[in-house]
Amino acid sequence: GRVVPSTLQTVTLCAEVRDGDNAPLKRVLGEASIPAGPGRIERVYLEPDAPAAYPVALQAILAADLIVAGPGSLYTSILPNLLLRELADAVRNSVALKVQVCNMATQLGETEGFTVADHVRALQAHTGDVLFANVLANENRYGELLPNMSWVELGEPVPGCRTVAAELCDGEHPWRHDSTKLAEILMGLLGEGRTPI
Repeated sequence: GRVVPSTLQTVTLCAEVRDGDNAPLKRVLGEASIPAGPGRIERVYLEPDAPAAYPVALQAILAADLIVAGPGSLYTSILPNLLLRELADAVRNSVALKVQVCNMATQLGETEGFTVADHVRALQAHTGDVLFANVLANENRYGELLPNMSWVELGEPVPGCRTVAAELCDGEHPWRHDSTKLAEILMGLLGEGRTPI
């Protein structure tokens, strides 16, 4: 495989965080600082606010058969790439199968208490619409999680999205996806889209 940056510009990831229902929004700068402080992330954004997407990344997206968002830190790893308008537009306009892979467990400082639906809604709130019509989520809850983690529950269905639930746990580290299981499910979904009806 190839690793292609989403932009060649220097950008800073910023967040608006609220520590309590009636507390004012606090601005936090930097990927490592965002989940480190108290409070709930309400929005992430980039400075400068309209960096140019790397053309090679755009070409790769538009040529792809399968586009997968995740697994990973929702606010500090997945969303920052989709905050580039050109890149989000390329995903939106692509004819590829698009799948959002939801995390197995919540992440301290980012997604405490989140369900699968909350992960999907956070992505939609930042991109303005449904970029990923398919959501892949773990359906089994076995093994012991690390402290300050809980399972990401399926929750209610999200309008406009198909949720595919499968057993995705890594046997030794249940808070992580088993890469083989994940790849098999993704390739199966891709194969579904190519099966004549």
